[in-house]
This record gives sequence, structure tokens and C-alpha cells, in this order.
Amino acid sequence: MKQRFIEEFSARHGLSTGAAESLVLAVSAGNGTMAQFSHPELGGMGQWARGGMIMIGDMFNQGLKYRIDALCTEISAALMENPALTAEIRTHGSSGSLSGRGSGWPKEFGHPSSSGAQNDLSYAFFPSARRLVIEKAGAQAIYDTGEHVIAGVSQQQGSDQSLSFSSQFGSVRLADLVRIDGAGQDTGIIGDGSWNESPSNSPPTQWADLVPASEQSFVPVANSAIPASADDGARSSDDIFTMIERLAELHSKGILSDEEFAAKKIELLTRL
Repeated sequence: MKQRFIEEFSARHGLSTGAAESLVLAVSAGNGTMAQFSHPELGGMGQWARGGMIMIGDMFNQGLKYRIDALCTEISAALMENPALTAEIRTHGSSGSLSGRGSGWPKEFGHPSSSGAQNDLSYAFFPSARRLVIEKAGAQAIYDTGEHVIAGVSQQQGSDQSLSFSSQFGSVRLADLVRIDGAGQDTGIIGDGSWNESPSNSPPTQWADLVPASEQSFVPVANSAIPASADDGARSSDDIFTMIERLAELHSKGILSDEEFAAKKIELLTRL
């Protein structure tokens, strides 16, 4: 059933079966509400959330954005209408590669839609349960994500190793979430053997995105959360486009790789 659906979907929309499968698995992993995917036909790395939020590496290709939004919306509707198809995709699909570490996450939360690992630190986001699970050295911490739809988690380099993540509302610190596993609220700092070191007051300067090993080169630029007036917002937008143009120059000169350029563009767009 799954393979037939993918083949019919790809033929109907003029996609390769690989691109179609990438979207179907991603939407299924996101429980029909969001998706993270990576495929050349889909603009490279991308993120989608039901309701129209869409970001792709080919960020100026508005036509492709609209198309992917329509494709994901159609897949979401098909999965909701056909529970048997959803069950087969989750059972036999490649969702294990999305979870990063297999079946070690709490089963009651369902399937993670966003996950990854770096060194001894790993994370998984479960949209249906609204839970974020962070694991370090075998110990898990569980957080209530509320209305946030997590698209990526980042770890600050250095002694602090503080975490933040991006959602449809912008950048949110782990310390701002409510920890619900009974261990008490922590600061969002993951140091050597401790969840409760004092956070650094200095802004992050270098970030390593916690993504699956196959996508370790996806390194975002740190957000700055500074309140702005309407005029400041307009200037900020102009500044962002200027920064993107400069990134494009660096990319054309070979200073930035394709993956780094796409990642930085996506991160800058989240500031608009």
C-alpha cells in the first residue's frame, strides 16, 4: 500500500519516487502536522508545518515553496483519511533514520518528527505529545513544548553547552521550557555530568546543530532576540537580505559549501 501510494503520488505530481518518498516519510514522521526533509528536487533541506509555514534551501523559489506546501498538505490529508497507510509507513518506512537512535525514546510519545545526536547528547521532538526529550550519558530529561513546533535544536560550544531550538515563534531556550519528568526545572545547561550549571551571560558565538550524522554540516547562524519597532523591523529585513547577498558571494567563491549556504539562508529567514 505504501509503495503504491508513493508511486501514484510521484506520477501525479511529476516527482521522482525518491522525492515523493522523502516527503511522505517526513510528513508521516511529523504526524501530519510538520515535516523535515532533504532532497534536491525539494530545494535541498527544508521544513514544513501545516498552515503554510515552509522553508527550503532554495529560499527565493516561491513557486517551489507553494508547491511543497500543497504536496505536504495533500499527504497530510491522505494519511489522516487512511490510518492503515499511516500504520504501514511507520512500521516499514525509514523513520528509524529520523529518530537518530532507534527505539530508546519513550514509546508513549509516538514517533519523533525531529531528532538528532552529537557526541553523547541527543534529542527528539514529539509533536503529537508536545514533548522534547534530551538525553545525555544515558539520562533523559523531558520537557513540555506547548505550542512550539520544533524545527531544529542547537548546542552552544564551550563549557556551557546551553541548548536552544527554533520553532515557528523563533528561537527559544531550553531553560524557558517546563521540565516534566520529576527531576525539577533546570537551566538548560548540559555540562559535564550536570544539568544545572549556571548559564553564561554572554551571547552564543558558535553553534553546532544537533542533526543526524549524515547532515552534520548543517550549521545555523545564532539568532539575536532584540525587540524592535516597526521602522527597526524594516531596517532589520533590509539587513537580512544584505547578509544573504554577502553569503551568496561567499558561496560563489567557494568559501561556503552548498549545505552551509542553504543552512544559513534558512536561519536568516526565520528572523523576518
